[in-house]
Amino acid sequence: MASDAILTVKNLKKSYDDIKAVDGVSFNVMRGEIFGILGPNGAGKTTTLEMIETLRTIDSGTAVIDGIDVAKNPYEIRGLIGVQPQSPGFQDKTKLTEIIQMFASAYGERVDPITFLNEVGLGDKANSYVEQLSGGQKQRFSIVTALVHNPKIFFLDEPTTGLDPQARRNLWDLVQSTRDNGMSIVLTTHYMEEAEVLCDRVAIMDNGKIIALDTPKNLIKQLLKRGFKKQQEVEKANLEDVFLDLTGRSLGSEK
Repeated sequence: MASDAILTVKNLKKSYDDIKAVDGVSFNVMRGEIFGILGPNGAGKTTTLEMIETLRTIDSGTAVIDGIDVAKNPYEIRGLIGVQPQSPGFQDKTKLTEIIQMFASAYGERVDPITFLNEVGLGDKANSYVEQLSGGQKQRFSIVTALVHNPKIFFLDEPTTGLDPQARRNLWDLVQSTRDNGMSIVLTTHYMEEAEVLCDRVAIMDNGKIIALDTPKNLIKQLLKRGFKKQQEVEKANLEDVFLDLTGRSLGSEK
């Protein structure tokens, strides 16, 4: 129900010259939900997130987080959200504990950096620099810095791109535990298995529009009802089959 929504997006639009990057997107994210946004490159996923995160202006439509209008109250919104961008950057030659303290102080918070690092398995790296971390460790540290102020909703843009399978699964565990602690999460991903494992519901975007929105299981059932069959059956269908059927191309393809 809408009353249980932490985020409500209605008819959100963004254009660049004659290109409609986001063309009338609407969806709700429920409290305590992991909500996924899937789509090919150029579908409008990142632009949608950046408008909600106050990083891009909204041409028309509305986004409301916990009852607060994003466009009208951007500074208040920034205190309610956590954001992990595709390519996070940190100051060189600064210890992990010092970076956490810097991020916390930006929100007027005082925290114990070691507690945060222990929660993501980086306690033994407290005196290390970011450049000394592996790819998976950097992503986990990026999540820590985004959560120091205990936001109400957390946005992750393709958080596991470029990670090896083990690091990816470790990050899945971290995302799930973050949700289990009561936080709502919105993520974009190019990995269909990731969406199936993590997401309570997914929206599939193409050409700036949402063309399907449901639970992964329901989307797969709908595909099977349309008569879909794999040439070589292992499982009857998965979320990647739904995506390819709806968009007609693979996730990594360019237009």
